[in-house]
Amino acid sequence: MKKNVLVIAAHPDDEVLGCGATMAKHARNGDRVHVLILAEGLTSRDGRRDRAKHAAGLSELAKAAHKAHVILGVESTTLEAFPDNRMDSVPLLDVVKIIENLVSRLHPEAVYTHHAGDLNVDHRVVHQAVVTACRPLPRQRVDSLLFFEVPSSTEWQVQSPEETFAPNWFENASSTLALKLKALKAYASEMRPWPHPRSLEAVEHLARWRGATAGWNAAEAFMLGRRLSG
Repeated sequence: MKKNVLVIAAHPDDEVLGCGATMAKHARNGDRVHVLILAEGLTSRDGRRDRAKHAAGLSELAKAAHKAHVILGVESTTLEAFPDNRMDSVPLLDVVKIIENLVSRLHPEAVYTHHAGDLNVDHRVVHQAVVTACRPLPRQRVDSLLFFEVPSSTEWQVQSPEETFAPNWFENASSTLALKLKALKAYASEMRPWPHPRSLEAVEHLARWRGATAGWNAAEAFMLGRRLSG
């Protein structure tokens, strides 16, 4: 049975780093893949902020997101314009409402988003907002809620029992890892040279290691937040 899949990320490129191969796998299987990106992802670097440009989807990063999503087979892309690396400065309810509206419209069976313990503050805000928006209400239910890892955020957090990413769900990425890497090349401005964890080489090494953990050539790893059946 084909299903609706919603990937919710803080910044453009997080979605591909976290679950690009799984997104491509869903699309190949005929599932409808939708992406919501909540922060513009650039203005923390700007000397002078031009929020209107980012909100209108005119930035080079927004264009890169659309290009990457075509490669992965994404059906729809929604770009919001919350302030980059400052999402803790806005009311959580504002973020929750945007997610709730999209969940109500798309009725996704599976939602992928950030791990709670990431170093990046926007990732943590998005995680909490998604968990809130995807609470199991009557007649509106997300069957699978999964949390992904993002290189240069998840593993850079100081580890503690509460913050550790301990994957218990693996998706075989052997046939779609190449598409993930191709999509990341569309985000060239966001990638870094080896041995940075957000380099193409490091992303592939991580996928190979996650694959070896599960007995495959490559995999993406997740933590299961909630699974509802029946």
